[in-house]
Amino acid sequence: MATLVSDDGAGGRRHRQVQRGLTRFLVRDMRALRRLIRPQDLEGTVPDWIEAVRALVAQYGNASAAAAADFYDAERVAARVTGRFTVPLLDPPPDDKVDNSLRWATKDLWPRDPDDPSTTDAQLQPLDKRLDAAEKKAEAVVQKLVTDQGRGTVQGAVQRDRMAVGYARAAALGACAFCRMLATRGMTYKQDTAGFRAHDGCNCGVIPVFAGQRFELSEHAQEWDRLYREYAAPYPGDQLRRFRRAIAEHG
Repeated sequence: MATLVSDDGAGGRRHRQVQRGLTRFLVRDMRALRRLIRPQDLEGTVPDWIEAVRALVAQYGNASAAAAADFYDAERVAARVTGRFTVPLLDPPPDDKVDNSLRWATKDLWPRDPDDPSTTDAQLQPLDKRLDAAEKKAEAVVQKLVTDQGRGTVQGAVQRDRMAVGYARAAALGACAFCRMLATRGMTYKQDTAGFRAHDGCNCGVIPVFAGQRFELSEHAQEWDRLYREYAAPYPGDQLRRFRRAIAEHG
């Protein structure tokens, strides 16, 4: 008889807590690096800050991947599948990907011509406010880069493990409408080549499903699915907006 696995199982919840804990330490260490940026010399100091943050991404990304491998091993044992399998750890993101993400986060720091029509309101704010905004953006993009390394480790293991049949998305109760909508889709078979879509700051997890298991949406994901089908599914092109409104009004 098939055993049930859910997007809200105890193992998945523990793993998301571990990943969120890594994120908290990552943000703490990133904030300590802000001292590297000297407002009077942005051109000379922002590159040094990017280099330091890049090292943090590698450090915490490897920790995220290792935690994901431990989670996968534990889920595999719980599923009582046969055969040995070693989880391959996903490598940190390429340097240019990290650098481009951080350059995007800091793009509003540089002085702009207030008379230039392309200058945005954000770029006209005082420098201290622009620094605060850049810091928040950088924390969000770096969190995604690090957590993606853990999520990618689980996805890669599912693809390589002959006893895995697919994976599912686990979204927290407070997740955004986009993540809740994707979580309602249930299990994705390993043959499906679609990637795991995540946004900056996304804390969704990847739940492996093994042979002999049957995936079932949690109660809260079933409620999201009901809201989506009733209020959003019939409106192609406007589904996310309607789903977001349905959550606000009925969720």
